[in-house]
Amino acid sequence: MEHVDSARALIAIDAVVFDTETTGLDPAHARIVEMGGVRIAAGRLEESDAFRQLVHPGMAIPAASSAIHGIADADVAGAPRFGEALANLLAFAGDRIWIGHSIGFDFAILKKEAARAGLAFEQKPALDTRLLAQIVAPQLPGFSMETLCAWLNVEPAKRHSALGDAQSAARIFLALVPHLRDRGIRTIGEALRATSRLTQALEAEHAAGWAAIADPPTTIQIHSRIDAYPYRHRAAEIMSCPPRFASPFETVDTALAMMMREKISSLFIRGAQGEEKAQSCGIVTERDLLRAMAAEGGRALARPLESIASRPVHKVAADSFLHVAMARMTHLRIRHLAVSDSDDRIIGALSARDLLRLRAGDALSLGDSIEMATDARGLAAAWSGLPRTCAALAAEGMNGAEIASVISQEICAMTARAVAIAQEEMRRAGAGEAPCPFAFLVLGSAARGESLLAMDQDNALVFAHDDAPSHRDDWFAELAARISDLLHEAGVPLCKGDIMARNPLWRGSLETWRRRIETWVTRSDPADLLSVDVFFDMRFVAGDASLAESLRMDAMALAQGRPSFAKLLVESSGAAEPAFNLFGRLRLKDGRIDLKRAGLFRLVCAARALAIKHGIGAHATAERLSALRAMKAGGDHDLEHLIEAQRFFLTHILRQQIHDIGLGAPPSNRIEPARLSGLERERLRESLHAIEALETLVRELLFSD
Repeated sequence: MEHVDSARALIAIDAVVFDTETTGLDPAHARIVEMGGVRIAAGRLEESDAFRQLVHPGMAIPAASSAIHGIADADVAGAPRFGEALANLLAFAGDRIWIGHSIGFDFAILKKEAARAGLAFEQKPALDTRLLAQIVAPQLPGFSMETLCAWLNVEPAKRHSALGDAQSAARIFLALVPHLRDRGIRTIGEALRATSRLTQALEAEHAAGWAAIADPPTTIQIHSRIDAYPYRHRAAEIMSCPPRFASPFETVDTALAMMMREKISSLFIRGAQGEEKAQSCGIVTERDLLRAMAAEGGRALARPLESIASRPVHKVAADSFLHVAMARMTHLRIRHLAVSDSDDRIIGALSARDLLRLRAGDALSLGDSIEMATDARGLAAAWSGLPRTCAALAAEGMNGAEIASVISQEICAMTARAVAIAQEEMRRAGAGEAPCPFAFLVLGSAARGESLLAMDQDNALVFAHDDAPSHRDDWFAELAARISDLLHEAGVPLCKGDIMARNPLWRGSLETWRRRIETWVTRSDPADLLSVDVFFDMRFVAGDASLAESLRMDAMALAQGRPSFAKLLVESSGAAEPAFNLFGRLRLKDGRIDLKRAGLFRLVCAARALAIKHGIGAHATAERLSALRAMKAGGDHDLEHLIEAQRFFLTHILRQQIHDIGLGAPPSNRIEPARLSGLERERLRESLHAIEALETLVRELLFSD
């Protein structure tokens, strides 16, 4: 069977939906008289891009068959034979996954026809709408095309024509996608795995002579090597700084002299009021100067820079990985970017020359597709590439902590883009602009830079004013609901604990948040602090950065120096899952151990609590532990072991997740120790034993001066 992209989201699938009409229903003897197909591109049916091919069957068409599909001998008299028709079909399909209704029958016919013609027909990865419907609605009385169209409220196309049935199957499939998502089936691999478990239905198909189509995938394929450098380094590390600015009223000759003197290839042009924020600024590059000179000669030297500047300037955030900058330059076809901070101030410049040492072609695996997405399908298509990129980076030797930083940044970028899309949706719906400034925050592992491939949403929203019309929170409630829905559809599931801005407890004005935090830090019951801990990992992703920073500073100030609060946070996080049984062996369930519950969870909670107590502003667990080392708080050896333990856990959870996604299984935090080498299993035990010493360390550090 050909390779299938098991991580591709169903909502953003690229597929060909296919059907045949035949001389009969026995796959061993029936011949094809018509083929039909339509394409689905990025989750949208392309009705106008259709394939219809009559096929000469090499025999008389039975009258009973003609009565069903309306195709008689005269209709196919001048039609091509199967070999030519198959070549046309394969060209139409390309490398897309195939979809059909009872497609095992169609594949059986294709195989028989190919064998008669002396051709090879390689089995295609395929999804069957009939089998998918049995997964999501086993209570239905039947799974015919007519039944499914009625149940899903789908308008059927012309029945018993190859093209019409392909169109109907495509509509059925797209209508099934939300139902599959509700069952936790989001990707092609998960759908293939789920259908492969319908043993009774598959056995019946086999008995009828149909081809088997539900084999699950086996691994994530890495098509080429990837340059890890752009995923390890950020824009701030190689940008030119400080940035050079000029007034819009300065002349070309002044700019030319400055650029030659300072050996730079671009100048940022301030806003009309002298602003240096990216949204107000423009840019003039050496190419702009050359074009002006070529067009006007010496007269161009007296022109104001504003007349040749490009506005607004394109930018990347200072903490963006370089692959984002490279992809943005590529798709915008530009050679210069501004680098901005969280307040949108330009703090540096990136040029194509800065990136010449990087192999751009290999580095653009993730690209800039999140920024270009306009809806949930676009976000899902971008998100689908993440597992393959992670697999390639792991193959290049990046450890789990490094790759987790990449994943986390993609989650933050997804969330920021969802905020922008949701705002645009509200404008189109007539809800207008935000009634006051706001900041959208990502919480938990993504904020710490420690997310892996099994994640969900953790977010919050803060807006500026309390003294406002009563509809203010209604506007933000709708915004938050839209954001969550977009992310959920795109592949970042809703938080099971409801830690999302759509929940009123995780949304509010700055003053409301201050009151909440003050209440938290004065609580005496751990049960009142459930899920509060992730708030202290907050990361700003969209809106007004100053609101987020003000809230963060207030939270740290209120919590710092309160060991009782930090202790309660640890207690409220609940009991960790023990790693070893009474005999000192790893405690396994179905051959696996949950490294989040047995290791990471306790480590993250302890590092967070200690950071709060000691006023450490770092987000990442390793950075918090390193800060404790720098403060001489705790044993240097113990803290280093904990840092190494976290890196080990992240690396092996990620490897397991990549393996599981390749098999079509949803990723989790549970690993199979049997897949580890002997040395790795020993390191696993050492890392888990290091976690067991946390209780003593936390107790000592929380109550030390």
